[in-house]
Amino acid sequence: MAPRKKAEPPESLQRLARVLPVEWRSMFGGIGIYSEGIFFALISSEGPLYFRVDDANRPDFEKAASEPFRPYSRVKSRDRAPITMPYWRVPEKVLEKPATLRKWAEKALEAARAARVKRKGAAKPRPR
Repeated sequence: MAPRKKAEPPESLQRLARVLPVEWRSMFGGIGIYSEGIFFALISSEGPLYFRVDDANRPDFEKAASEPFRPYSRVKSRDRAPITMPYWRVPEKVLEKPATLRKWAEKALEAARAARVKRKGAAKPRPR
């Protein structure tokens, strides 16, 4: 049996890897993207690249008319709103310019770092 040939990474991932050191792995039909061991981006099973978003970089995405990642189109929250995740689609115009892509990726990495710190700081100590 011949060894399986590794699939070529999507173009958006190749562009990102040219401007920032990243690692990636397959997950849930898509690709999880890490830098410095921090999960900060993903490529959905449909193909678009999404970056982690918080209050600091969300205005960039809103100004570019981007949209949040909605992985479960049929699943709704308790108030019947669509479930969204804190990742927004990277606009094509950002992918086309390496300097801009790097800036947006660094902001997404910072948002992921902040969320990680917030999550760890919010953890309550376990009773012994």
